[in-house]
Amino acid sequence: MDLFFQLTLAGLAIGSIYACVALAVVMIYQATDHFNFAQGEMAMFSTFICWTFLGLGLPVWVAAVLAIGTSFIAGLIIERVIIKPVENAPVLNQIIVFIGLLMIFNNVAGWIWEFTIKPFPSLFPDDFGFKSELIGPHHMGVIALTLTVLLLIFLFFRFTRVGLAMRAAAANPDSARLVGISVGWMLALGWGLAAAVGAVGGILVAPIVYLEPNMMSGVLLYAFAGALLGGVSSPGGAVLGGLIVGVLENWLGQYVPGGSELKLTFALILIVGVLLFKPAGLFGRVVIKRV
Repeated sequence: MDLFFQLTLAGLAIGSIYACVALAVVMIYQATDHFNFAQGEMAMFSTFICWTFLGLGLPVWVAAVLAIGTSFIAGLIIERVIIKPVENAPVLNQIIVFIGLLMIFNNVAGWIWEFTIKPFPSLFPDDFGFKSELIGPHHMGVIALTLTVLLLIFLFFRFTRVGLAMRAAAANPDSARLVGISVGWMLALGWGLAAAVGAVGGILVAPIVYLEPNMMSGVLLYAFAGALLGGVSSPGGAVLGGLIVGVLENWLGQYVPGGSELKLTFALILIVGVLLFKPAGLFGRVVIKRV
């Protein structure tokens, strides 16, 4: 029974990271109607920026905050400079832009920081004042920090004027323009916020998987699975989907023979299954469009 609880808690910890990335994916999807395939590489690049700040002698929390702030600004600039010019282009053009961003971030990161694996420090101390054999200090900190970030984002979108304007701009741009909302800048802020949330996920996962340019490829796949499972029309559902995927992944690795080698396959099967049998996800809404 202790093993079961240990696996579940560890799954919730890694699922919290998937939830961060899934939330970032859903935020951009709601703004553009497309998945940002470069979301993982943007998070990886932000983590390398944090690692660079650490190399300058900054404390780990200061470096993390600066990297997240830099990611927010970078996400805003990417939307204004790269995404906005193709917002009315054919779908294939937009997808190519996203894939191009993925390749650019990956190769530039390898060019600047090389493709060697680097250790990355945890944001959390080894001693929280008590010890538990069921969950380690980093995993405990990941759950606590992720829940705090998600709560702050919920409060921002629910109770602030800017957050409500961003929701309106993503849900119905034409109506938002009629009431004086600058839709373009709201979408840019959404990109910046998504980049910052993704950076949190990258910084939290780096101590687990180590830092290198390809570290987010598997994480992004699990995040996509979580977003689809929860529902791409529901940010809260995407978060719950990420948590579910993290727990199921851990159970699979322990209780299914050879499950450790099937984890990525499980994510792909989950994606295909959701698209076939429940495209709206568990918590998403079904949208009917008149043609």
